[in-house]
Amino acid sequence: MRIFFGFFGIALIRKWIQAGSQAKFRIMENVDQQLVNDFIEACHLAGRLGLVRCSSGNLSLRVGPDTALVTASRSWLQDLREDQIALCRISTGELLCGGPASVESRFHLGILHARREIACVFHFQSPAATTFACIPDVTDFNIVPEVPFYIGPIARVPFLLPGTAPLADAVVAAMRDHDLAILQNHGLVTVGTTLRHAIQNAEFFELACDLMLRAGDRVVMLTPDAVRTLREPHAGA
Repeated sequence: MRIFFGFFGIALIRKWIQAGSQAKFRIMENVDQQLVNDFIEACHLAGRLGLVRCSSGNLSLRVGPDTALVTASRSWLQDLREDQIALCRISTGELLCGGPASVESRFHLGILHARREIACVFHFQSPAATTFACIPDVTDFNIVPEVPFYIGPIARVPFLLPGTAPLADAVVAAMRDHDLAILQNHGLVTVGTTLRHAIQNAEFFELACDLMLRAGDRVVMLTPDAVRTLREPHAGA
């Protein structure tokens, strides 16, 4: 009899765990599974490209008029799983399911709320670009055409503690009229109309920073006239 109830108890516990797991992600049923799959693949791609290290980066994607997927706190983008994704309300920051969302979700959601044309926000820490986040007097990154053409002017945000409201407010303010911002002694934030667009911005900026570090004092930047001409399509986009 004890053995019977023992097995029955184990089976019942398993059902409770399964039911809890299903309930946890029930709201995800309202999100197109292809969007979830694309989000996971973009995270893995960012890891393969070396744009993040361990849990250093985070990504968000608009999936509804007022909802977004955000990578979970302390998750590693390079091997992100579906159970490491949070679904959040953009306008309020409310966690709808999954999570907990990244501590930087405040500026992700703030940018998505402020810029309706943007679908994706990417916070990354690639080596060369983050090096320049620690060198405050560098302002010109127009070493290759991709920077002015695809990214445009670069904003700078002073150092503020990660995960805080002051940092989120400063990043959102900077990103209202920029597509990439350097966070002093922290990392980078970029945006895109698609996941690949945001990752492309990050890759092109990392390329520019890597070339500048390699060239050192011998670097030759694009002329102001060339930058102005290359920025014209970006400004009109």
